[in-house]
Amino acid sequence: MEDLKSIIRNIPDFPKKGILFKDITTLLGDAKSFQRMVDLLSHRYVGQKIDKVVGVEARGFIIGAALAYKLGAGIVLVRKPGKLPSKTVKKTYDLEYGTDTLEIHTDAFNKGDRVLIADDLLATGGTMAAVVDMISSMDVELVECCFMAELEFLEGAKKLPEGKVFSLLKF
Repeated sequence: MEDLKSIIRNIPDFPKKGILFKDITTLLGDAKSFQRMVDLLSHRYVGQKIDKVVGVEARGFIIGAALAYKLGAGIVLVRKPGKLPSKTVKKTYDLEYGTDTLEIHTDAFNKGDRVLIADDLLATGGTMAAVVDMISSMDVELVECCFMAELEFLEGAKKLPEGKVFSLLKF
């Protein structure tokens, strides 16, 4: 895993002073590293009969779509307000410096679907907790929340269901 971690670029003071941003575009842009990351993540879920993978806007679309393809599952998008054309479930949640809102189509799942939620990075866990909250009312089974990377020092996993978090790379 160290070889994959080493490809992720650190950007100091982005988006604001004091933050060390993990820029995953360097890993995504390296074909062999991207393929290896997707293979390693998807291998965990092979044979678990995943019906849908939920990709969280925006980088989660990349990870989620690749996993859905590898697992033979459908992809469901969680988007910012006003981006989905049909009836949605909406969740507003707190950020460090304000609030944000996400939406998902009300008809995105079939009753009893086994669902994997995918995103690029687990930081404080607020966004993913909002997604988990939205789908928990939709009569599906949450298999796991999976991430390409996790910033462990921010303890975002504590906001998510115990035993339902997997991160391939940990910082």
